[in-house]
Amino acid sequence: MTATFAAPETSIDAELWPDVVGLPHHALRAAVAKRLLRQAVASLPIRVTTADGLRMGAGSATDPSLHLVRPDAFYERLGHAGLIGFGEAFMAGDWVSDDLAGVLTVLAGRMSTLIPPKLQRLRSAALHVRPSSQDNTVDGARENIHRHYDLSNDLFRLFLDESLTYSSALFESDPDRSPEDLPTAQHRKIDRLLDLAGVESGSRVLEIGTGWGELSIRAAQRGAHVTTVTISTEQAELAVKRVHEAGLADLVDVRLQDYREVEGQFDAVVSVEMVEAVGANHWNEYFHTIAARLRPGGRVGLQAITMPHDRMLASLNTYTWIVKYIFPGGHIPSVRSIRENVDEAGLRMSSELSFGLHYAETLRRWRATFEQRADDVAELGFDQVFRRMWSLYLSYSEAGFRSRYLDVIQFGFTKPLLPGTAE
Repeated sequence: MTATFAAPETSIDAELWPDVVGLPHHALRAAVAKRLLRQAVASLPIRVTTADGLRMGAGSATDPSLHLVRPDAFYERLGHAGLIGFGEAFMAGDWVSDDLAGVLTVLAGRMSTLIPPKLQRLRSAALHVRPSSQDNTVDGARENIHRHYDLSNDLFRLFLDESLTYSSALFESDPDRSPEDLPTAQHRKIDRLLDLAGVESGSRVLEIGTGWGELSIRAAQRGAHVTTVTISTEQAELAVKRVHEAGLADLVDVRLQDYREVEGQFDAVVSVEMVEAVGANHWNEYFHTIAARLRPGGRVGLQAITMPHDRMLASLNTYTWIVKYIFPGGHIPSVRSIRENVDEAGLRMSSELSFGLHYAETLRRWRATFEQRADDVAELGFDQVFRRMWSLYLSYSEAGFRSRYLDVIQFGFTKPLLPGTAE
């Protein structure tokens, strides 16, 4: 594939994007970054090129390429802020790619070895620490969620399917070859999760994390009574509208409420890709809340993105590009951390289903639609820097799953019956 490289944007809003407009200057760090990049890509199946003819990487003409539009600016950002700088350089137009997800998939597959072992020991000194303002206290969580989910319902409608489901679909067969549309695959995911939680007619269900209401609608269509909570005002407003349009307002109670403020007990708890948003220091609180809200003998269906345990530990307090620009306050757990928290909360794990490549395909479809509708995104008032940022976010996420650095898993677990009681 032959790359076409657009000129970088020159009129970036400095108030909106101060760290994209501002260019750090540190000659030594930039020189080190340039050397590290050359070493890191030397054996990788990608091509790194510059306008002056420099070629790096072991990629052939058919492999994905990364073109440095403004090499000096790129190295300055990379040297100053590592992977945050790498992302900001893309937002600024300092580099482009003919296959963004392809380049990032190669890099994600070598994430733990890109930096030489000797420099890995200096990692903690070079990385930025997460700001305490992003802690997911009740008030902090509302602000963090507002920065992503309250961007605009119309924005999400542009690239999600009509089910408005913003989590991994579950395809019937090989996701890369599946002819299924997204709504069908999303409903399969939702139905399987409801089955894990034993949701049926008459069940009292708590959903932690409403989204735009599709799961609660699906549960109510089974005859369940659903209490669903979200702290996104935009999502709550549209979820209420969709529930009413489905004729299920008598079965679904949409609440603008933090999950920690819910009272009562339920037969089932379901939560889809919510645990990643609560923050690592609140996982214990999250699982204890689930246990407290679940009646003895009740069941849970939980869908979660996961990462390797060692990488999770290494990045616990790290300020990353994703945390800075996309999901403030978030952190992806490991399978081990979930199992430990489930056990500590007095719950029992019953099943696990891994389907990470299904998420890669889900993200590929979202990204393709988002980029095809770039003009519509612009009409909503989102500038070119935002559009590049979201293309990078969707590609970055797809790469994580396609390289198997990330996974997505549906967990089933239960709350044991009290001694001497029967189901």
